[in-house]
Amino acid sequence: MSMDESFQTIIVGGGQAGLAAGFFLSQQGNSFVILDENIRTGESWRNRWDGLRLFTPSKYNGLPGRPFPSPDFYFPTKDEVADYLEEYAGHFRLPLRHGVKVESLTRNDTGYRLTTSNGQILTRNVIIATGPYQKPNKPPYAQDLDPSILQMHSSAYRNPQEIPVQNVLVVGAANSGAEISLELAKAGKKVWLAGRDVGRIPADKLGKAFGGRLYWWFISQILSVKTPIGRKMSSDVYIHGAPLIRASRQEIVDAGVESTLRVTGTVNGKPQLEDGRRIPAEAVIWATGFRPDYKWIDLPIFDEQGYPRHQRGIIPEAPGLYFVGLLFQTALSSALLGGVGAEAEYIAKKIAQQ
Repeated sequence: MSMDESFQTIIVGGGQAGLAAGFFLSQQGNSFVILDENIRTGESWRNRWDGLRLFTPSKYNGLPGRPFPSPDFYFPTKDEVADYLEEYAGHFRLPLRHGVKVESLTRNDTGYRLTTSNGQILTRNVIIATGPYQKPNKPPYAQDLDPSILQMHSSAYRNPQEIPVQNVLVVGAANSGAEISLELAKAGKKVWLAGRDVGRIPADKLGKAFGGRLYWWFISQILSVKTPIGRKMSSDVYIHGAPLIRASRQEIVDAGVESTLRVTGTVNGKPQLEDGRRIPAEAVIWATGFRPDYKWIDLPIFDEQGYPRHQRGIIPEAPGLYFVGLLFQTALSSALLGGVGAEAEYIAKKIAQQ
């Protein structure tokens, strides 16, 4: 890559958000490229836990211009999602560059300069499409656990066979924590699930009502930044995780998982609950979510939590800089396969209007 390469638009991130943005930009005829630090499209999906399936049926998992290739009410596996993304990028011949990490983004007189692992690029517009899940989050007291206790973040968890001990504490009771707890309990482990009840959207019932339209309408129109319930949930989701979708509290209880209060720290190296009880865990899985990781963006556009201050993905303080695929960019559906297309189309239109 030469030092002075330049494009009209650079998309950072080659997951579903980046590909959807690429689809719309490719129709405009301006020069653009998608930079992805992974060596293969769909890699971030392939690296997730073995038993992961989508919470939304295939009917609502298509990116723009290409339906998801399975029956309407089938819930795809993470590898089927990865394969779909790879096929999508190939079908539309999107200009992807794999194995390119963006190390810094700065502003200059004409637009932006990206310093990458492969050289410098100049561009007028940048779309950040690095996804809502970036840096695994663990509480500070994780380092005080007894070293004999196996601990891992949910993003590193693959399957119950990798956990060689019997007594497992899962911290964080949103979707990942609930589903991992169920899987461990079904594999014969003694499991505690610590954390507050995040509520539930009954996708199993809503999912098929009116051909799935009711469920999609609920997560894209009602749970949106335009409604009071949506605004409340958007702040809750950042702190506590999204409501349960597939697993129910009753199913968790029936599987033998013991739901407990929150973990607040450690005593003598053992995890302690807020009521003072200590859990005799031999392994702890932190299903405690992710933090944003935008330290490579050298611009004053972030709030105290590290999230970009935006209006539907547009950054007022930095013309030409956009985000696609943020959690609750406009609704709970914004970062999902079936919802990211609307966000990408909106941003692509803004770029075309310049």
